[in-house]
Amino acid sequence: MDLIFWRHAEAEDWTEGCDDMARVLTPRGEKQAKRMASWLDRQLPEGARILCSPAQRCEQTVLALGRKYKLRTELAPDTTPDALLAAAGWPNGKSVVLLVGHQPSLGQAISLLLGLRQDSCAVRKGSLWWLRTRERDGDTQTIVQTVQAPELI
Repeated sequence: MDLIFWRHAEAEDWTEGCDDMARVLTPRGEKQAKRMASWLDRQLPEGARILCSPAQRCEQTVLALGRKYKLRTELAPDTTPDALLAAAGWPNGKSVVLLVGHQPSLGQAISLLLGLRQDSCAVRKGSLWWLRTRERDGDTQTIVQTVQAPELI
């Protein structure tokens, strides 16, 4: 199974009293989303499942991809790594799954899958991590396919 973690692009700063779910992308964030979406569209197979946090900034990020997606509350800002992985069907899913979400839960899920310290994996805004599970010599392994940042595309 392939599992792709895509953090939303740069959004407006949170301020006291603002609705965190309603925060939108900055102009820079819109450019980040378009750059990453352009690269991802060339790599992502048809039929990939795309799941997105219901936060406005995540939906704006995934809209740049121009593919069908589903909003899932399991990907909201306050989610857990276990909820993210359950929503994706990891590790037994048969398709490629793209999750569009938030820190720290994306980084925590990646850390969990790679055997790192829980909070040791930071995912930059607009960036993605592409992981794959495979069987080798009777062991299930998680491998890193690629890590991409919009600034490097």
